[in-house]
Amino acid sequence: MLLTISTTYSPATDLGYLLHKHPERIQSFDLTFGQAHVFYPEARDERCTAALLLDVDAVGLTRRPHGRFGENFALAPYVSDRPYVASSFLSVAIAQVFSSALSGKSKERPQLAETAIPLEVKLSTLPCRGGEQLLRRLFEPLGYKISAERHTLDAQFPDWGESCYFTVTLQNTCRLSELLTHLYVLIPVLDDEKHYWVDEAEIEKLLKHGKNWLAAHPEQESIARRYLKHLRPLTDQALARLCDTDPQQTEETIQAQVEARINLNEVRLQTVTEVLKQCGAKRVLDLGCGEGKLLRKLLREKQFEEIVGMDVSHRALKIAQERLHYERLPERQKERLRLFQGSLNYQDKRLVGYDAAAVIEVIEHFDPPRLAAFARVLFEFAGPRTVVLTTPNIEYNVKFENLQAGTFRHKDHRFEWTRDEFHSWATRISKRFGYAAVFHPIGPMTEDVGSPTQMAVFTREDRAAERI
Repeated sequence: MLLTISTTYSPATDLGYLLHKHPERIQSFDLTFGQAHVFYPEARDERCTAALLLDVDAVGLTRRPHGRFGENFALAPYVSDRPYVASSFLSVAIAQVFSSALSGKSKERPQLAETAIPLEVKLSTLPCRGGEQLLRRLFEPLGYKISAERHTLDAQFPDWGESCYFTVTLQNTCRLSELLTHLYVLIPVLDDEKHYWVDEAEIEKLLKHGKNWLAAHPEQESIARRYLKHLRPLTDQALARLCDTDPQQTEETIQAQVEARINLNEVRLQTVTEVLKQCGAKRVLDLGCGEGKLLRKLLREKQFEEIVGMDVSHRALKIAQERLHYERLPERQKERLRLFQGSLNYQDKRLVGYDAAAVIEVIEHFDPPRLAAFARVLFEFAGPRTVVLTTPNIEYNVKFENLQAGTFRHKDHRFEWTRDEFHSWATRISKRFGYAAVFHPIGPMTEDVGSPTQMAVFTREDRAAERI
């Protein structure tokens, strides 16, 4: 496994001071699972490259099936990819071989250690179990430019298709310690595996190395879940602690700040509540309920006999439960309300049989290719009689003085639509799944760019016919 780190900072050979490894030497380090070698393929003032070559002793690991890590190392050496790919083995090597650089320390160049410099990283074989899309979702929010070349399963048999392995080049201008921290955490996240036992000590590692960037990362939940090997108690604990120490504000608060001048969120929630009341719904879904602001309004309306909030985020659901004071609600109120975790990309029997569903400022968080699955889950499988759906109108963004030109209202938005784009999508969905759509503006209207929020009310055609 080969990792290279290059810089064009001048003099580039100062990279050796940052890594605490002399450019004119080859150094080797014994690890519990093999050896690591550090050398410099090039060391010029204009450009310097340091290489970390990791030699995993897979056969040796199979001879100690219950080693110090508490895992069974029967890695099936004849078919295992572990000696050849970037994995948690590489993260451990980074932590041990580049420990001072990882912590941001440099005795000879302390100011340089605190300076953002141009850096380029190349990983010869990186498992991306989630594809290039996940790779970009993890690294692009951190400012990296990414080049990824996917490998075929076997060059002699191209019909076998593509593999999950990539040669990846990452470019960023940042501190070296930041780059190493990102690699340390995200390499095993992409691999979705670790070679050692994971317990609460792993939470400390995640919070230590992610303290300056993970709280604001749009994929923080998937990062925590994969880093902690999908162990829900550990993931929940890590996210709760991250929330407690998070200096960043929640997504709802961030978007509310952009829209604060017109108090748009309150207008949006009140409008949706009125539409749900007018359609006569008694059993209502709030899909992508977030921190429960719409749920709070629905609970005040006696018309709604059953109210369900679903969100993909465990953290958001916990916050919703706290803000709704669920534990202190009267018993009758508790019986009306349910909260559960779920994804709108997968068919879910729990969503079937409801009168109406609200999907408020949710679809813009999906990657566009996933909208087709979302539409089937909601309109075909769940099939509520009424769907109330809102999304930002990107044309109106020019009216927000505190929103930088060309940016979305929140960093996790994958797209924001014009009015024509939203009408076109909603019309196609209506025709395909047997609904009729009516469009409404929310917020102040202008002739040139419309309203800040656009809303579509979908009514199932059999229900729409009843009203005629």
